[in-house]
Amino acid sequence: MKRWQFWLGVLVSAIFLYPALRGLHLHEVWMYLRHAKYGWIVPGVAVYFVGVWLRTWRWHYMLRPLKHIPLRVLFPVVCIGYFGNNVYPARAGEVLRAYVLKRKSDIPMSASLATILVERIFDGLVMLLFVFLALPFAPSLAGYRQFITLLSLAFFLALGIFFWAAVQPQRVQRVYRWFADRLIPQSFREKADGMVERFLEGIHFLRRPQDVIMIFLTSVLIWLAETVKYWFVMHAFSFHVPFIVLMLMNGIVNLATTLPAAPGYVGTFDTPGIAVLVAFGVDKDLAAGYTWVLHAALWLPITLLGAYYMWLEHLRWEDIERAELQLTE
Repeated sequence: MKRWQFWLGVLVSAIFLYPALRGLHLHEVWMYLRHAKYGWIVPGVAVYFVGVWLRTWRWHYMLRPLKHIPLRVLFPVVCIGYFGNNVYPARAGEVLRAYVLKRKSDIPMSASLATILVERIFDGLVMLLFVFLALPFAPSLAGYRQFITLLSLAFFLALGIFFWAAVQPQRVQRVYRWFADRLIPQSFREKADGMVERFLEGIHFLRRPQDVIMIFLTSVLIWLAETVKYWFVMHAFSFHVPFIVLMLMNGIVNLATTLPAAPGYVGTFDTPGIAVLVAFGVDKDLAAGYTWVLHAALWLPITLLGAYYMWLEHLRWEDIERAELQLTE
């Protein structure tokens, strides 16, 4: 692993953790944790895995122009990707997911990574939708508006570029060749040309409006399922906020976790989550206890399942570096 990525993530996590920990009464947090009704986590985990299955189906749908892959084959690959994102820095699980899919189904990594990037763009748009629906009810979170606006511009710009590339691949190829002739060494040119070609194949599905609508609707269902988990875990604690507030929390914390952080999204998940609940009148110690339990309930089950599937696939820690090397093949 690249050490600079790890230490950058640790620095970002430390910056985020400071405002979350400042002013906390840890003995009060411990009291809330001791009295929590942890049985509510069970249905939360169950509905979360419904969301994971929907995510698997969405990826299956996006990969159809490349190859038909059964859901039973894709589900372990998705879980391995979760494991990689939760354990490695820099969301390396996405590259690991493409690498495992290449091993199992012989789909070029650059093509599958194109579908994964589009997934992330649609996820970001749904998170922004959640935030825009709920943010007007939280004036004390106005400080997040500039951050949300910048992210919105970035996601819409990325989506526009992907649509343009899918609809006009010949023009994209001409633009690419113009830059490649001037910037890419001849020794690497053949590999680069192949990567671009396979990448454009991977976003072919964006040409069909019905496919775009299906991907967007599936993305909404995926994130609603995760928000339902937030709702179940809330019942383990002695507070109640409307479901739309949990949608806002889900949106803000997942947008924040796009930033580089220590493995497991330490800090980038917790601080904005606590801030949203405090903005709606939840005691900070209680909000911290809930957010930490929620974070663990989101992280641990899927990471353990991903680790199990990695063991079945005989994958090792160094496979993430091998995946990065094979990206150009």
